[in-house]
Parts: sequence; C-alpha cells; structure tokens
Amino acid sequence: MTKASSPHRLRLAGVGLLLLGAWAALPAMAADKFEPVREYIREQLREKSLPSVAVAVAQDGKIVWEEGFGWADRERRLPADAHTPYSLASISKPITTTGLMRLVQDGKVDLDRPANDYLGAAKLVARVGDERQATVRRVADHTAGLPLYFQFFYEDEPYRRPSMDETILRYGNLVTAPGERHVYSNLGYGVLDYIIERVSGKSYTDFMREEVFVPLGMTRTSIDIGPGLAPFAATRYGQDGLPIPFYDFDHPGGSAVFSSAHDLVRFGMFHLKNRLKDQKQILSPALIDEMHRPTGGVKDGNGYGVGFSNDLRHGYRVISHTGGMGGVSTVMWLIPEKNIAIVALANASSGLPFEAADRIASVVLPKWKLPEPTERQPWTPTPDRKSVV
Repeated sequence: MTKASSPHRLRLAGVGLLLLGAWAALPAMAADKFEPVREYIREQLREKSLPSVAVAVAQDGKIVWEEGFGWADRERRLPADAHTPYSLASISKPITTTGLMRLVQDGKVDLDRPANDYLGAAKLVARVGDERQATVRRVADHTAGLPLYFQFFYEDEPYRRPSMDETILRYGNLVTAPGERHVYSNLGYGVLDYIIERVSGKSYTDFMREEVFVPLGMTRTSIDIGPGLAPFAATRYGQDGLPIPFYDFDHPGGSAVFSSAHDLVRFGMFHLKNRLKDQKQILSPALIDEMHRPTGGVKDGNGYGVGFSNDLRHGYRVISHTGGMGGVSTVMWLIPEKNIAIVALANASSGLPFEAADRIASVVLPKWKLPEPTERQPWTPTPDRKSVV
C-alpha cells in the first residue's frame, strides 16, 4: 500500500467527504419544516394553473427559507426563483415612504407640514375642510382627504402618463376634511413620490435607487423594470392565463416597484432592525418606529402608519402591507416580537400568496392558527385592468 492510500489517509478523506456532504445538506435540512408549505404551493399551482409564486422567510436576522415555484415567464420558459423581480403593486408604498423618510431624517421634509409646501404650481385643493391640514403624514396614512384613485397606462393603448402637475390639477381634490376619515388613496402616493423628486432634485427612480435600493443591497429591485432586469422579471398574467401588456401609472410611488422575494425579505429585515453587514443604516431606529406607528384609521390599536399597516393577529403585532392588481398578488408580514419577516409574491391575481404566508406563519409562530376551510374568505380576483390596491 502506498503512502498516499494509507488507511489513515483514507479514513480522513472519508470523514472529509461526510462533513462536506453534511455542510451541503444544511440548507435543505433547515427548510425541511417548510416542506408542507412547499407541497401546498406546488399543488395549488397545478390545480389553479397559476404561473408562479416566490417566497422568503427570515428569522433572527437570517434568511431561513427562500424559493421560487413555477414559471416567471411561461413563453420564455423562465423559471421563478427567489431572485426573480416581481411587480409588487401596493407593497411599493412602504418602500416609497422609506425613501421619503430619508428626506425627513436629513431635515428636508417635515411630516407634519402641509404637503402643498413641497409642491409647485399644482396644489391639493380642499372641497371640504382646509388643505393646510393635508400634511405629508396624512397623505402617507391615507387621512388627507384624497379619494380612492387609480389610473393605468398600458403599452398597447395610445394614452400615456401625464405629468404629475396635470394629475394633481385634475384629481388632487380633498373630498373629506383632512384627519376626518381614513380613505385608501393611491393618488396620495403619487403626490409623495413627486415630493421626493421636488425636494431631492432627482427623479423618483434615481433617488430610490441611490438612497434605498443600493444602500440596502436590493440588487433586483427597481422602479418599473430597471435596466438589465428585463431578462429576469416575472411577466404579469391575467385570469385567462395570457400575459397582460406592460402598464404603468401616474401614482408610481404607490404601485410601480419591482422586487424579488430575496430583496423584499431583506427590506423587511431592515425594518425589523436586523441590518445586514452589506446594508447601510439609512434610517435611525426611531424613524423606523415612527413609520410603523399607526396614525390613520386607528381602532383598537390597529391602523395605518407611514406606509405600513399595523394590526394584531393571532396574538402577534403584525407590521405589513399587501398588494393586488392585474397580474399581481403580494404579501409582506413583519412580526417584531418574534423577529420574523415573511414574503410571498405571485405574477397573477390569486389568493395563493396569502395562503402561503399563512402557512409559513403557522410553522414559525406557535400561536398562529390556520383558519378552518369553512372560515376562509372566498378569494375575489383582482380585475386585470383598471384596479390597484
């Protein structure tokens, strides 16, 4: 027997291979508890002919599971994974307000000053109440008096997005007195992204990339589909299973962000104050708390803050946002008490992301109980055009 093949060396080599195999198996072992969720997602994709879902879960500052299922783009045979950029719909709102709070931190925006102080010739006009009471905070928590609003512009139609000044002149009417009522308004978030542009001197797209996405290491996140991301992005599909023509809005701050499950759960981790080594502290802990604090529509301690919903579920305080529009269903839940972030994204109008998030929560949260089948609310599909939440 040669020196190179001695029993001692062979035993060491065997141990090394065993250790290497065990190390390689760690991610799979860590995700084993999510196997029932994985199987449920696969089953639902098959049964409902849905294109794809991507999920991510973080706990105590670490991503413990992230995975994509199905097709991000059926026609291109592009599989979904945790790094696929999805249209987020209204989860754009807490992302936009994170950018807004950068300006608050720098002393350039005061949440409790009138939004009109930061606008140009086009101002919000009060049909009821006093427009000076329509503060930036009230625009952000949907109590400024603006109505429910959405306007889409499809690439297969001749209409194109107007300037924000024109939109404000046409639609920026306060129909309830500021502070009187909580009315969810996408237009308000168009106003907020316009304030970001006017105060920063940069486009909303550039500001968000430079002040939020890059500092937080969100490399697959952009306003609309960013440069270089088109080959990877999930296509939005309608109820007929066909691709929906690309569309944008005159309220991009409320609806236009694309992000991956991986990036979005990292964003959630930042808001849980688990700043990762490659992330900059773009907001102070106090300002993060200010964003989560409910000020609009508050009832029994539940309500809406600066871009986030805040409510009690199954005995846990949940900081969250969801999104839904043609070809989009999205969920982001943060549970500060347990230091958990849960994300589920789909490129179709479907209840599956909500069901997946519910099942994930039941795995990682002892008190979280799945509803009985008879207790489930029926899913109402979001129309493929002209609707966004």
